[in-house]
Parts: sequence; structure tokens; C-alpha cells
Amino acid sequence: MAVNDEADAGGPRPAFALALALVQRLWAGGVRDVVLAPGSRSAPLALVLDAADRAGDLRLHVRVDERSAGFMALGLSVGSHAPVAVVTTSGTAVGNLLPAVMEASHSGRRVVVVSADRPARLRGTGANQTTLQADLYGVFAPCHDLEPGTDDDELDAAVDAALARRGPSQLNVQLDGPLVPQDDDPATWWARPTRLPGIRSAEAGVDEDGGGSSQETVTLPRGPRTVVVAGDDAGPAARLLAEAAGWPLLAEPTSGARIGEHAVRTYRLLLGTALRERVERVVVVGHPTLSRPVTSIISDGSLEVLAVRGPAGTATDPGRVARVLDAVPTVAPSSGEHDASDRAWLEAWRTADRALSQAVDDHVAGEPAGELSPLSVAAAVGRAVTAGATLVVGSSNPVRDLDVMAQPWPPHERRLVVGNRGLAGIDGLVSTAVGVALGREHASRTVAFVGDLTFLHDTNGLLVGQGQRRPLLTIVVLSDDGGAIFSTLEQGDQRFADSFERVFATPHGTDLGVLCAAHHVSHERVHDLPRLESALTEQPSGIRVLEVVVSRAGRRSEARRLVDLARRLDLA
Repeated sequence: MAVNDEADAGGPRPAFALALALVQRLWAGGVRDVVLAPGSRSAPLALVLDAADRAGDLRLHVRVDERSAGFMALGLSVGSHAPVAVVTTSGTAVGNLLPAVMEASHSGRRVVVVSADRPARLRGTGANQTTLQADLYGVFAPCHDLEPGTDDDELDAAVDAALARRGPSQLNVQLDGPLVPQDDDPATWWARPTRLPGIRSAEAGVDEDGGGSSQETVTLPRGPRTVVVAGDDAGPAARLLAEAAGWPLLAEPTSGARIGEHAVRTYRLLLGTALRERVERVVVVGHPTLSRPVTSIISDGSLEVLAVRGPAGTATDPGRVARVLDAVPTVAPSSGEHDASDRAWLEAWRTADRALSQAVDDHVAGEPAGELSPLSVAAAVGRAVTAGATLVVGSSNPVRDLDVMAQPWPPHERRLVVGNRGLAGIDGLVSTAVGVALGREHASRTVAFVGDLTFLHDTNGLLVGQGQRRPLLTIVVLSDDGGAIFSTLEQGDQRFADSFERVFATPHGTDLGVLCAAHHVSHERVHDLPRLESALTEQPSGIRVLEVVVSRAGRRSEARRLVDLARRLDLA
């Protein structure tokens, strides 16, 4: 379809024509999923998107809550590995996307915010729902403020830049004049563009903010006792480096690298043993965030620390001691002497890991019969992530429990374990999981594993309107009536007992079953391990919630028990 002639002549483009031209360019650039939060000023975009969905050219997902819409778009981007647009009306609607934009910025997710705006002449006049929403996201997302007179070349450049960026962008669209099409025939409201030479496909690559894959690769010499730390979104390169070099791999569950025989399941606990003192070099890939022992070792200026830039262009270096690399390094060819020392170094970690894993499993198995503990629940969830499955894991205790209990997965079996680890917030996890599930409809199973506060923080993620695509998603809620993670931190010390429940644990007493019923979502309270394991093999017909009630009373003592198990190992 041709673009509007008035824009070519430098005149204002009618609101509907501008909306159509913009959506056509997003489609030409590879956008196939769009999340819409309805509003009046965004009406032209809504009608175009609905027509494109009806034509089968893209999938439109409508959500009434902008914060939920933003996190759903983030999840769709994670699941589909493609850019996703989220569309809002003007005013506070744009501000409600900020948490999702921040997470997308720190994790390098390609989310394009399309914010409908009043024309610039109304800014600062007190006009209804008019604010300074262009550049609202500041450093987190560059903004392209599109005026009604934006010509085709400017529009091409803005959309092209937004789709090429590894991270979020904002297209702020000033829509003026009639907000609905003048033609009454819905068949004319959308057509695939026949020629848009100014738009590259999003698959063509990312810009300089994406880290750059053409950077020179460093080759590391053999010799120093090295560990590879794989944080969130490290990807397979971390595993391949560890395997090529013969080094232990300390991989978080959402790293995409917790695979194979080099991955050390109980690494977090082993960093509290004598093995930690023998480390001489650390290679950091991805964004590790789960434990203070890991933060300590990657911040240790007495060690050689090398940190690789992630998709968002940032290298994880909290101690500011690392040599920053633009790409995962390679390792020098092996020699007889170094080969033997690397094998011995790896075997020391493997031997300790086998012993400690058995001790942890025995400890969990020795819990009172019929009772479910947080660690046994995490182990069951980990076993449910079979080949072809997808797991979305929440922040706080669920991801840390999984980190201790999940066995490294076998190589050559495709599965996806993800979480919002860019900023590690508990907000938006339900919506993120819904987006991931819809973005990976080919997955054999999609499970989300979250705490009860995380679940309650985003119950609007359960709000799926009539006629909307519904994900096949099982949500396991570790329900302990509050914020158990704080009991394992300094705040959990007995000195603060009088204040702890009120200002940290925050017990809520919410009936999750009634809440789910209000959203027409299936809910089951699970009381024993066999039923949990059986339920995790079942495919739901929509969203299903498995509430697993556990106690948080022993969280602090259990954390100490795990540390004690590691310290008792004979590492001679």
C-alpha cells in the first residue's frame, strides 16, 4: 500500500494514515506480536492493529493494564526472540510501562513502545491527558517523537532504529485531527506494504548498543585455575568455553548454560569451602545476580577477573576489578602439563559437587513425611523442565531454591529457563510468563515458578479478556504468606524480630483460590509431592495455578544447614 501523499509534500499526515504507515513499517521490520492497552488517543493504532490481526498478518493481544501489557510484551520478546511492540494511549498510561522498559533495558530485550500523544501544540497548556511523554524513559529507551508532518524517510529512519536496537525504544506518535478512518469499509484499514525500501528486517542485526559481534576475540592462556561464571542470559558460549578449556562451570538456572558435565550444581555452596581459595581466574559471562558468594568472587581484586559484555552492552563487574571483553574469549591450545592440571582442577569441583548434591538431597528427603518444603518443590519444578519445555522463574527464593536443587540439564535437549533478572524485580512476572508462553506456543510445556508476593504483585496478568489468545501455562505458587527471602538476610537476625513481620515479611492472608476464581482461572492447592509431580506433567487448557503451601518459619536455619553441609566436605 502506498503511503500518504500529504506527508511526501511536507504537510500533516491524518492521524489514521500516520498510524497505518507506522504499523506497516513495524510489520515490514519483523514485528508479529503487538500488545495494546486501549485508549482514545491511540484509536487509529488500535483499529489498524485489529484489521491486521483479522487479516492474519500479526497477533494482537489486548490488556487493560498498561503495566501488565508492558511485561507481557517483554515476555513475548523473550519467547519469540523477536521485537514486540506495546501500544498505549497518552498520559499516565505511558508512565505505567516504565518498570517493563527498565527491565528490558537492563536485559537487552527488544520492546518497542508506541505511545500515542496529543499534538505538540497542546503540551504545557493543561489539555486533558497531555504531558511531556516524549523522552519519558530517559536513559532506558531512546525516543523518536513523530509529528503529524513526519515524512516517509523520517518515519523509516525512526522505525528502523527502534527495531535495530538491542533493548527498548519509544516511538511517540502525535496523532492530530480525526482519530478514526473516513472510509467505512474495514477491509481498507490495513494492507501489507508492497514496498518499504527504508526498513530493514529486525533479523538484520542490532546497532552499536547491542555489544557488537565483530569485536576482536581474546585468547586466554592456560595455567591459572579458572572458573567460568555464567549468569542470566549467558547463552551456550559460556558452556562451550568451559568445555573447551576443561574448567568448572558455575551456571545460574537462567543462564542458558547450565548444561553438561562441566556444570556444577552446588557451586554457590562450594564457594564457601576451600575450593574458593584455590581459584586464580574468573571469566564472567551474562549477568550473575543470585548470591553473595558469586558477587564476592567476581569482585575480588586479588584474582584475574574477565567480564564479557552482555546483549545490553554491559559487563557484570560490581567490584570494578574486571578486564572487560566484548566477546567470550577462546582458550589457547592445550599442552600436556596444562591438560593434566585442568583435569585435576575440574575433577576437584566435580567430586565435591557429587558429594554435596547427595548430602543436600538426603537432607531434603529426610524431611517429615507428607510435608512439602521449598527445596523439594524447587526440585520437582526442576525435574519438570524436560526437553522442549519452558520455565519462567520468579525472583527472590524460587530462583535461588532452583539454583541449589536443579540438576544440570543434558546437552542437545532444547529447553528454555528464563526470568526477569535484568533488575530482578518481582513485578510483572505473571504477565511476563503469559507472554513467554504465547511466544513459545511450540513448547511442550510452559511452567512459571513464583512466590506468593510475586504472584499477588501481578494478578492483573491473569486478566485475559474475551476473544483474546489464552496461553497454556501452569503457575506454581510457592505460598508461604509473605516475603521469606528477608529471613535469610541481615534483616532476619533475631535483633529485628519485633519489626520483621510488619516491615519485611508482610503477611497478607489472601485466599488465592478465591482470587483465581474471580479471574476464571483454574486453581488447585497441592499438599504432597506425588500430586505436585503428577500435576506438572499435565497440560492445562489455559492458565492454571498450583498453590503449594509451605512454611517460612525455618528458612534461616535451613540456609545455615546447607552452608554447614558444604563445610563438612572432605576436600583434602
